[in-house]
Amino acid sequence: MAVRTMEDAVATVNRLYERLIARRPDSIKFEDYYEGRQKLRFATKEWRNAHANRYAGFADNWCRPVADAEGERLDITGVRLGRDYEDLARTAWDWWRAADMEAQSSQGLLSTLITTRSHVLVWGDDEGPTATWEHSSFCEVEVDPENRRRRTAGLKTWLEDDRECATLYTPEWVFKFQRRRQTDVVGRSQFMILRRDAGVGGWEPRETAETGDDRWPIANPLGVVPLVEIPNRPLLMSEPVSEIAGVVSMQDAINLLWAYLFVAADYASMEARVVTGQGAPRIPVLDKDGKVVGSRTINIEDLRERRTLYLENPQAKIDAWAPAKLDPFLEVIREAVGHVASQTRTPPTYLVSQVGLSNVNAEGLKASEIGLVRKVREFQTTAAPQIREVFRLMALAAGDEAAAKVLRGGTVTWANPEIRSEAQLTDALQKKASMGYPLEYLLELDGLDQVDIDRVMSMRDTEAVDPQLIAAARGMEGDANATGVGGDS
Repeated sequence: MAVRTMEDAVATVNRLYERLIARRPDSIKFEDYYEGRQKLRFATKEWRNAHANRYAGFADNWCRPVADAEGERLDITGVRLGRDYEDLARTAWDWWRAADMEAQSSQGLLSTLITTRSHVLVWGDDEGPTATWEHSSFCEVEVDPENRRRRTAGLKTWLEDDRECATLYTPEWVFKFQRRRQTDVVGRSQFMILRRDAGVGGWEPRETAETGDDRWPIANPLGVVPLVEIPNRPLLMSEPVSEIAGVVSMQDAINLLWAYLFVAADYASMEARVVTGQGAPRIPVLDKDGKVVGSRTINIEDLRERRTLYLENPQAKIDAWAPAKLDPFLEVIREAVGHVASQTRTPPTYLVSQVGLSNVNAEGLKASEIGLVRKVREFQTTAAPQIREVFRLMALAAGDEAAAKVLRGGTVTWANPEIRSEAQLTDALQKKASMGYPLEYLLELDGLDQVDIDRVMSMRDTEAVDPQLIAAARGMEGDANATGVGGDS
């Protein structure tokens, strides 16, 4: 729907904001699980009443390594264009670095894996293109139902002092809104957000002459919505998914099993008593004046906590009981962690080293990472068009429409997600070099970004024409031949 009037803009803000706050609870939940803030679940009411408070702050957090295992292998190294546009590729990478997108992308891509998505907002100032990677709790993008690649509107929100601010981006206009801040907020830093029940409506134009923000609305100089969504594993008919969504239930089970184990260990480590020939002791009941008016039996829960058993029948017999066995708990926990590894395609090396790694050689360890590598490459495939769009928007922000058209067809380059030893990588590169692969391509495989590749190629060109370096290289070759290195002596 085209946004042409104040009423259209408010309606669009409310529509996007309603979708935004609907998913905030899940985003908060997944981040809490990633950071180890996990409530104890699945316990019975009786057990919870007796022990839950004791383990309220405990979590055996397996959500973090599941997300980190993939996130640490996602490293954008540049954009590749045709031979005729190598200078443009370097310029685009300069824009990326100038906007601190190396650090922002590391945080943003990890947040995408955890919270299902993130967003990149591109704009421009007097120094050139700017970009900020935004959390999923603050932004929402609307697309054309007929052509999902076409963004029709984008919304960014944030809290500021006693007000909530929102900026609506359309291809033609930028609308700035504000409203009085709701008191129901959640957050652990300056990045406070409103909860789901914050509600919609109440927006009014945001005009602040003191900061130069006194025009409303303003024309969008880019001509497109400058907010790009980076989704995680999107499906055609459903929303993106979190990498730890499937881990949450098993994580809760693991935490409960540890709590059960601790309780069992607690009881097994302390002596128990049996009193025969009498019933449980009774506690006197006093009135308001302190006089005894009756008695009551001691609470059975107190007796249980003191490991005391009373047998009223003097003829009753007692027997010994074996100490609790804790191994079954550990076996189930290891099995549960193994399920986490299988379901998330996380190599055992990231989780429990004893599971599935007995007497495994280097090739076996590499094979265990195939699932993770394929998952990373799948993410790169789905995220590449969105990253390419960010580069295109940077060109538009720089005022270069011709560059934007070229960047639209570029290829985003990523660091190799496979982790190899230095010896394995060197051997592979040498074999490819012997096959005729050019040095510049080998440097890409070695994981260098465009800046370092240019630097190495420049050094190589310098060495090729510097007589002192040539003489030194020949001297090294002569020494090697004299000592038999690389051949028969």
